[in-house]
Amino acid sequence: MSGNKVLCIGRPGVADPICAHLRSAGWEVHRAADLRCAKRLLTDKRFTVGVLAYDGVDDTVCAQLNAFLAAHGNLEWLGCFDAPSLTCAACRDLILVHLFDHHTLPVDLDRMAECLGHAHGRASLRETVGVAENTRGHATILGESVAIVELLRQVRRTASADAPVLIHGESGSGKELVAEAIHQQSPRAKGPFVPINCGAIQAGLIQSELFGHVRGAFTGAIDEKRGLFEVAEGGTVFLDEIGDLPLDLQVNLLRFLQEGTICRVGSTKVKHLDVRVVAATNVDLQKSVAEGRFREDLFYRLNVLPLHVVPLRERREDIRLLAHHFFRKFSAEKSAKLKGFSQLALMTMEAHNWPGNVRELINRVRCSMIMAEGKLIMPADLGLEAPTSPELQNVLDAARQKAERGAIYSSLQQTGRNVATSARQLGVSRMTLYRLMVKHGLNAPQ
Repeated sequence: MSGNKVLCIGRPGVADPICAHLRSAGWEVHRAADLRCAKRLLTDKRFTVGVLAYDGVDDTVCAQLNAFLAAHGNLEWLGCFDAPSLTCAACRDLILVHLFDHHTLPVDLDRMAECLGHAHGRASLRETVGVAENTRGHATILGESVAIVELLRQVRRTASADAPVLIHGESGSGKELVAEAIHQQSPRAKGPFVPINCGAIQAGLIQSELFGHVRGAFTGAIDEKRGLFEVAEGGTVFLDEIGDLPLDLQVNLLRFLQEGTICRVGSTKVKHLDVRVVAATNVDLQKSVAEGRFREDLFYRLNVLPLHVVPLRERREDIRLLAHHFFRKFSAEKSAKLKGFSQLALMTMEAHNWPGNVRELINRVRCSMIMAEGKLIMPADLGLEAPTSPELQNVLDAARQKAERGAIYSSLQQTGRNVATSARQLGVSRMTLYRLMVKHGLNAPQ
């Protein structure tokens, strides 16, 4: 991180009062009178936040700023503009596409300093997430929402046991990722993790696929074969879409859960296995039990440790983090000029309902990275329509709330939960910080 450094761009009459206030609030301010000077500073020093202080903005200035911001989209930018500039359509587009937030001249300096702290906090979180992604295991569950924090807690507790787990969630919500995380955090982590889609195996072969067969068990069985349960010996077998398992196979699975034994097709020899079962479904299994499509005794054997994965629309505060993660993950597929997402694209994603959940998000991000022709991904590149004004305002309000919480959390982490130091860093009073900590559920130190 680059500490409390901020780059402020604008002519002296507009920018100087802002710079003076930020310095008094503890920021290390670097002034640039124009974009050429700003480019030199960005080459020589590392920043995470920047401020644009402009009046008299017209289409020509907006075009210059647009090109500059597109090339430096790795910073979180705040804009300070006079009221006439905000009547310019190009200026409004610039704000929506590139800026974290904007303020009208003359600026409420305390509010702007607080907002800059929020932007710095978002940048801190983004860099922290980037480091965490490089140091964690393969099964990385990303998110800052309450739902994901609780899910991660349940995964840790579930991983320490050896009982069956039943994961419920909509299609595309990440059930297999949760199952793999349970395996990786369990004592079985060094053993195999074997995923099986119960709805994708041909009905006539599913028993052989799961439990194996002996030579001559049926036409075409010219050799004996280990089933997937045997392959998972010492590890975990993940039964995805368990509700699609045929009733006759449900009996065999029940026997394994009760006795830990299987019998290959065509054999009478019982084989003991050390395998943990984690199952997942996107249907209501209790309803399937009532309709006679799923065995009640098997349901209770599987549902010892139930977990629920919430749909993406119920954790919208995680959408930006996930979008940036997948942008980095598939960066080899994009053009060299593509730098990231426009603010309007991020807001549009936060407003979308995501019926296909995380899987849909991955597909849209990946497609947009290939198809986008500009330097930033726009809503049209994602195949989405930008939200209307009321929807956009709701998204903006939610984004600001998230950024505010993130900035406070990040500052408290950096200062060892020293409220006085964090208050100075964020440019607010101690009492204001205490109030904000209560508002966002960030307990004050005792």
